[in-house]
Amino acid sequence: VQLQASGGGLVQAGDSLRLSCAASGRTFSMYYMGWFRQAPGKEREFVADISWSGSTTYYADSVKGRFTISRDNAKNTVYLQMNTLKPEDTAVYYCAAKKGLVSRSPVSYDDWGQGTLVTVSS
Repeated sequence: VQLQASGGGLVQAGDSLRLSCAASGRTFSMYYMGWFRQAPGKEREFVADISWSGSTTYYADSVKGRFTISRDNAKNTVYLQMNTLKPEDTAVYYCAAKKGLVSRSPVSYDDWGQGTLVTVSS
């Protein structure tokens, strides 16, 4: 599946942003979807993921209670609503897709979007 992430930008601490990730293909609902991020000089880290139907979600502790992942299988799109943003949320955010067992490791994901930059100023 091909993925196209969008919605990043420059915001102030405390603001909100919603990222979108549009997928091509007719089998989107067969993919577990995840959001990852990579800050300058750091490794790519897991942010959130969502099951095929959207009924199950999981978050990194650093974003729990502030970020919400959702998906619309009719639109082949997954979202990341980010509230109460902090400067430490600054990173390039990537959406990714995988089949098979649940995993929060980037290496287990099959397809990646190009990333969208989120910059949070203090």
